Amino acid sequence: MTGALDTAPVDREPDYRFTLANERTFLAWIRTGLGLLAGGVAVSQLYFPHTDAPVLRAVGAVCVAMACLIAVGAFLQWRRVQAAMRADAPLPRPPLVILTVAGVCLAAALSIALVAW
Repeated sequence: MTGALDTAPVDREPDYRFTLANERTFLAWIRTGLGLLAGGVAVSQLYFPHTDAPVLRAVGAVCVAMACLIAVGAFLQWRRVQAAMRADAPLPRPPLVILTVAGVCLAAALSIALVAW
């Protein structure tokens, strides 16, 4: 016979090493976001003679938007992983990897178009 307590989620303190690893991963994503933010601001403020300024602004905007999405996504992923560890559940997959690759490829394609122009 199963009671209501049998289906209650487990809420236990995970091993501190896993908690710290989760935090390090979060901070690594934040560093990535800060790098993209700095790069986006730098690119959007550069002036090259004979270049199209809107393309520079587009590269900068993509980098800054990616930085924002990565920062928010990193926090949400950190919370999901922490909750999964507390519930002794499988860890969720990070959507940030695909998002980051897509954003960096878009910024690179715009940069290539700028250089080839």
